[in-house]
Amino acid sequence: MLHHLEYYSGKTILITGAAGFIGSSLVRALSGFDCDLICLQTGDRKFDVAPDSKARIAVHKGDIRAPAIWDDLLEDTDIVFHLAAQTSSRFANQNPIEDMGLNLVPVVRFIDTCQKRGIRPDIIFSGTVTQTGLTTNFPVDEGRRNLPITTYDISKLASEKYLQYYGMAMGGRSATLRLANVYGPGGRSGSSDRGILNMMVINALSGKELTVYGKGDYIRDYVFIDDVVSAFLTAGAYMHVINGQYYVIGSGKGHSIKEMAETVRDLVAKIADKHVKIAHAPIPPDLSEIEFRHFVADIRKFSIASGWKPKFSLQKGVRSTIRFFKEK
Repeated sequence: MLHHLEYYSGKTILITGAAGFIGSSLVRALSGFDCDLICLQTGDRKFDVAPDSKARIAVHKGDIRAPAIWDDLLEDTDIVFHLAAQTSSRFANQNPIEDMGLNLVPVVRFIDTCQKRGIRPDIIFSGTVTQTGLTTNFPVDEGRRNLPITTYDISKLASEKYLQYYGMAMGGRSATLRLANVYGPGGRSGSSDRGILNMMVINALSGKELTVYGKGDYIRDYVFIDDVVSAFLTAGAYMHVINGQYYVIGSGKGHSIKEMAETVRDLVAKIADKHVKIAHAPIPPDLSEIEFRHFVADIRKFSIASGWKPKFSLQKGVRSTIRFFKEK
């Protein structure tokens, strides 16, 4: 099996959304490699990099919708991890044009720049499992038909299709990792309908009761951030195998929302000596229909192709998350 360190050594790597949850975690992981990291962010959020970083890191601020950004940063780039995105399905449905600008246009800009300049960097794109739409049977694999029901998921699916064009018509290499519910140290979502597990940990450590809508019996796949970073690093190193494909990435295990909340409650009590209650509240009328589904990822295709496997159970991941936020 090709070692990630061997592959990334000497590479120039562009990470969009470098200050975000997944992006900053990927920057920290790649800082251990002898490589050049180009970190693109839109805001002023800072991310921590170890002082003994082996990577040469350059931070750029700019609008990923602007052609000049791609012109400036792609020229000598070997690999792009495209993580920058607007992540709220509620916002997307209310602002479809802005969502398209933030989620689809940057991918088209990437392709346009590559076409005009005659360059073909590899690109790994961060998709979402909700691109499939409402799922009734699980686990869900890559053979499931794509029937997105939110404008957010439509933009994500369209981006994925553009990247397939990048391969078929232009000879570039791409892959999409469709992510389940990502959680873990460092993650504070900018939207209220994302990052629910982390928000519950933060609330429990603050002594606030945990709110579960309805019975909380919908099944979700919660995947720990370290496993997600490992999946991206593996994808980049195995582009010769996974090129042109999309993969469902999760833990492969299902837990109800209620079970997740109970796990957070019990472990916060044990680790931080904070005792909170779980309150069941009526389902908000504006909650997206995509929330009314069960989902568990079938991760076999990516595991077989690359050797990647998740290492964190829900209990292990929540423990690590609690300890991180407890020290903040």
